[in-house]
Amino acid sequence: MRASDFRQQPVVAVRARPDEDLQGSRPDPRRWPATIPAVAQLLSDGLELHPGVTFLVGENGSGKSTVLEAIAIAYGFGAEGGSASSRHRTRVSESDLSEWLRLQRGVGAARWGYFLRAETMHSFYTYLEQNPSSAPEPRFHEMSHGESFLEMFRSRFDSPGFYCLDEPEAALSFSSTLALMSTLTGIVAEGGQVLCATHSPILASLPGARILELGPWGLRRAQWDDLELVAHWRSYLAGPQRYLRHLLSD
Repeated sequence: MRASDFRQQPVVAVRARPDEDLQGSRPDPRRWPATIPAVAQLLSDGLELHPGVTFLVGENGSGKSTVLEAIAIAYGFGAEGGSASSRHRTRVSESDLSEWLRLQRGVGAARWGYFLRAETMHSFYTYLEQNPSSAPEPRFHEMSHGESFLEMFRSRFDSPGFYCLDEPEAALSFSSTLALMSTLTGIVAEGGQVLCATHSPILASLPGARILELGPWGLRRAQWDDLELVAHWRSYLAGPQRYLRHLLSD
């Protein structure tokens, strides 16, 4: 039997650190981000991660990005995106949640990975220009928004590891979203693991993915067909005038 047969995924589980291990602030259930139901549940119950692709879906403010960025930072990624060696900073905006978490790493898992944070990509491209590697670097700023994301997937998402994506569909067309789905499928086939926060019903339909829906209930497993996200899009596309008539009449 090959050694690779004994490998686990990069992150097996996420749990709250014991109080004695906390070196900075402690979670206060009365203060953000612990007031977010999904964060409160993560701290109380922990989370076992799927070895393949896990999507975090939910309304704005449900905690998708807060949970994802905290896990990414706890893994060792730069807070504004990049690999574990990336440390560029523009403005600190993330919560203390990463300091309260402990990741259970997989036995024999690859340490490589990448954090794509859509809202900070412009500054990240500038960081790459100012700190070039020895290999030729794509000229991300000279590409369209979507093309730069696809080039990032091509050049960085190319080996087994742990990949965190925060709303990557923000820059992608329909066909480009399908291309990203193909990339994620390839990562998993090679033994990689993906955690992705998304508003895209297309992306969330990836076969074999686990979906966690965040909301007032906290975190819960969900099927694609049962998602509020999917129901809203289906209803709108079936009759956009029903929505627009209401909005335009106000």
